Formats: sequence, C-alpha cells, structure tokens
Amino acid sequence: MSYSRRWENKRKMISIRTEKIKDTAVTVPGSKSYTHRLLIAAALSNGTCRIENMLRSEDTLLTLSALKQMGIEVNDAGDVIEITGLGGTFKPCDEPIYLANSGTSMRLLTGICALGRGTYTLTGTPRMGERPIGDLLDSLNRIGVRAVSVNQNNCPPVRITGGNITGLTVDLRCHISSQYLSSLLLMAPCLEKGLSINITKGPVSKPYIDMTVDILKQLGIEVTSKGHTFYHVPGNQTYRPGQYAVEPDCSQASYFWGAAAVTGASIRVNGVTRSSRQGDVRFSEVLEQMGCRVLHEPEGITVTGGPLTAVAVDMSDMPDIVPTLAVVASFAKGTTRILNVAHLKEKESDRLGCVAAELNRMGIQAKANDSGLEITGGKPHGAEIRTYDDHRMAMSFSIAGLVVPGVVIQNEECVGKSFPHYWNVFQGLYR
Repeated sequence: MSYSRRWENKRKMISIRTEKIKDTAVTVPGSKSYTHRLLIAAALSNGTCRIENMLRSEDTLLTLSALKQMGIEVNDAGDVIEITGLGGTFKPCDEPIYLANSGTSMRLLTGICALGRGTYTLTGTPRMGERPIGDLLDSLNRIGVRAVSVNQNNCPPVRITGGNITGLTVDLRCHISSQYLSSLLLMAPCLEKGLSINITKGPVSKPYIDMTVDILKQLGIEVTSKGHTFYHVPGNQTYRPGQYAVEPDCSQASYFWGAAAVTGASIRVNGVTRSSRQGDVRFSEVLEQMGCRVLHEPEGITVTGGPLTAVAVDMSDMPDIVPTLAVVASFAKGTTRILNVAHLKEKESDRLGCVAAELNRMGIQAKANDSGLEITGGKPHGAEIRTYDDHRMAMSFSIAGLVVPGVVIQNEECVGKSFPHYWNVFQGLYR
C-alpha cells in the first residue's frame, strides 16, 4: 500500500508514504464543472440526452438527484447516463431539495427552479448556510421571480417560486461567484422573450462562464456577448437532445502535475489538451514559469519537475488551483504571490486562511491577505493536515507527503465531493 489508513479520536486519516514515484500517465475523471452544466442542460431539453464520461462524485450526484426530485427521468446505465428533459420546465416539488455543501448545485439550480411549477426549497449543510447567494436572488427578483433567503441572511436555504418571469433585462453583481451568471444563462433560453444580462461588478472565474456558454452552444442554444460584461440569450429556444461527452477535469489534473513538480518525476494526464475551455489547464503554464518542463502531446499534457522558483500570478481565472499552487510554492525558492482570489474565502472552506494555516503547521511561512496568499518556500516538515471537510485541501496537501515524511491527511474521504477514486489513482504513482 502507498498509504495507510487509521482511526484516531474517531477521525479517519491517511498517512502519505514518502517514497520515490515513477514516471507515469494517469487518467482523471470527467470535469465536475462540465458535468453539472451538462446534466442541467439535458434536463431542459425536449428529448433524451446520452452523456458519456460523467463525473460521479458527491456534488454531481446531488445535482442529478435534485433534477430527479424535480421530475426529470434518468436512466443510469453505468458508462452512459440518459436524461429525458421536460422541454424547459419542471414538476412541482413539495419536499426540500438537499444539496449538502455543493455550492455549484445550489447556485445553478437556484435560477433553474424559476422555470418550474410551484415553490422549491434548496437547502444544505451548516457551511452552505454561510455561503453567499444574495446577488443572484436580487437579480431573480428583478425579473419577477419570488426568490428569498429563508434565514434572511443572503445565504441558503433559499426558496424560489417559479412560473412568473417578466423581466427582459437584468443587472447582476458577479464578483463573488461566476455561477450566478451561469445560472441565469442556463435558464434564459427557456424564457418566452429571453434575457439580457449586464454584469455590473466582476465577473470572477471567467473560464467557468465560457464553459457554460460552450454547453449552451453544444446543445443548440444561441447566445451573444460583449466580452464578459454583457450577455443576450434569445427566448423560446430549445435545448437539443443528443449524445454528449464530458472532457477530463483539469482541476483534478493539477494534483498530478503538482506531484511531478515537487518530485522531479514526469507525469502525463491523459486526454487533457491546451484547447480545453477549462481555465485550470493553464496551471501547466504556471508550473513552466516555476521551472518545470511541459510537453503538449495529442495524448495529453506531461509535466516534468525541476528546481522551482517563486512566481507572482493572477489566479482569478483558476481559483480551484490555488491550494495546489500554494503547496508547490512551499518547495520553491523565494516568495510566491497568489493574486486576485478574494472569493476563495467563500468556498467549501476559507481556502485562503485554511491553506495558510496548514502550511504554517508544516513550518512554511504563509500569509493570507484580503485578496490572495504569500508563500515563502523552504523545507516543509511533517504535520497532521486539517482538511476542513474541503476536498481540495486533502488532495493538494497529499502532494507534499510524497517528499516530506510525516504528512497525515485528516478526513480523507472528503475527496468524494469531486474525485471519489483519488486515493487509488494517487497510489498508482508509486514504483
């Protein structure tokens, strides 16, 4: 075994084995972001969509379960899942829809519920109840949707009453999450007269918006834009049924490219190419700036580690990669500055404060500020890493354990949120 599991104080942990890893190729699951969007688009179609390489993780299965609860027919054949849409509407749903701590599910479905019949209540974990959604609720209310925060704190649970959309144009503040915009874009084609959206602040995470637009166009929806500040979607459109495939997840690729960076190994992630609309594919370019060698081939992208030097980099378009970069930066010469990611404080955990805290536990000087992180590279030592029930914390800090003895990851099962088989793929790195 390449790691050991144990129970301590009723908490499950993994001890990462520090040992030379091999040059290898790995396969990561389908993109979480694309899976969420494609499931919803299929549910809005007027026929049956067959989806290949769907990511099966806690978050995506929550979205799928929610759609079933809203009346969507699902035929799960294993390798392929079939979703039969209701042509742009949903059935009434009396019971609350539970979304745990899946912020993507919560935000995307909030807008989609406006297309349904009746009132829908979306709820989740206590942490979900701290994650902001007020700007999206405000925009929905401006176009005639009754959308409220149940606890009146601009956070979930939320209650949305569908069927009374009157607005044609709406302003949207999009500086906290790009998913607010994606939610409106996904529902807009099904409106009688469509929707024009003016972005008045932001947006953050632009590549995730591009992914949403890509899904719209794949399923036959017309959408026009001016940069990332104005979008127009004509109404009375129909999502086109058909056969679709989810591309590999570049966020998950980052852990294996990061492993190559800190160990000096060569690791290829199969099926990932620079043409991907996922912003996280650019992490390979950041590693190249730090001293790694990067090879682009038809089969995938290979990163080979080398002596690492610090960088200053704007990560606003790839925020999910920040924990991975921070761990890699702890092995780099100099001080790495990660910029323009203030919205990471509102993720599954406060990813700025939590990453800095765990790096400091490993003896690395790391400081979170209002909009980013500073990490001064050095010689990390072993530590028991708290994950804060955040999948990306667990996977990112596992990289350090490949070269630093004594790294223990608490609550390792939290990776199920996005990459249930992560530890099996990770084990395959060893000789």
